Amino acid sequence: MAYKTLLTIVTDPKAAATQIDTAVAVARRRDAHLDVLCLGVDRTQTGYYYAGATAFVQQETMDRAQDDARNAEAAVRARLDSEDIRWGVDAVVSQIGAMPTVVGQRARFADLVVMGRPYGEGRGPEIEAAVEAALFEGQVPVAIVPDGYNGDMPAKRVVIAWNQSHEAMRAVRAALPVLKSADLVDITVIDPPAHGPERSDPGGQLSQMLARHGVHAEVSVLAKTMPRVSDVLNRHISDSEADAVVMGAYGHSRFREAILGGATRHMLEMAEVPVIMAH
Repeated sequence: MAYKTLLTIVTDPKAAATQIDTAVAVARRRDAHLDVLCLGVDRTQTGYYYAGATAFVQQETMDRAQDDARNAEAAVRARLDSEDIRWGVDAVVSQIGAMPTVVGQRARFADLVVMGRPYGEGRGPEIEAAVEAALFEGQVPVAIVPDGYNGDMPAKRVVIAWNQSHEAMRAVRAALPVLKSADLVDITVIDPPAHGPERSDPGGQLSQMLARHGVHAEVSVLAKTMPRVSDVLNRHISDSEADAVVMGAYGHSRFREAILGGATRHMLEMAEVPVIMAH
């Protein structure tokens, strides 16, 4: 599989500058088409308003969302107008509760969705909702780029967070174009279970599969020497000077991840390299 259709979702062009730059660079490197979905979000919560105010509030928030979508579209078109890639821009309005359907319908026809970090200062819940909609409803891999990232994800050294899960396997398959172009792929296993199916050779079968695709892979088995698996993984990424990490997303239920945090959220908050995820 090759990445021939890319998608990025923009609610605030200034906040999305890094992801747009990265998406453009990846599209150029992969000779891909870039679609940009400019999203105006209607945050109306009708149950919170007094009787008689609902219609007025809905119209006001809808008008604001339409303005946001049009302004974002104009800014993105101005940004892309001089680029030498194939691109298209579309503007839509959605209530935040309907975003899984709106984003999922667009994302399902993309090979890769490129997004900025969904957590942090100045980021509303719509960014996280867009990322989850692409992963769950769109069933498409998502690359999260950190703030200030400057690159096109050539990823000469890639770490795979391997825990034998279905999510991790799906992420590996989705990231094959990146893995095949890397100089080295580090299959990283943290505290492998003593009685698991790979107990005698952690990461061995995955290494063999990747080798048949022409990927130069090695296996690192690490102890969980820090409170969170994501902390160990991030330290290993830094120590090995990796350019990207591939991992499965949301191994637990989304409700549990939201309450407890989870490896997915911690990685997206802390990683200083692109994170390519799939669920």
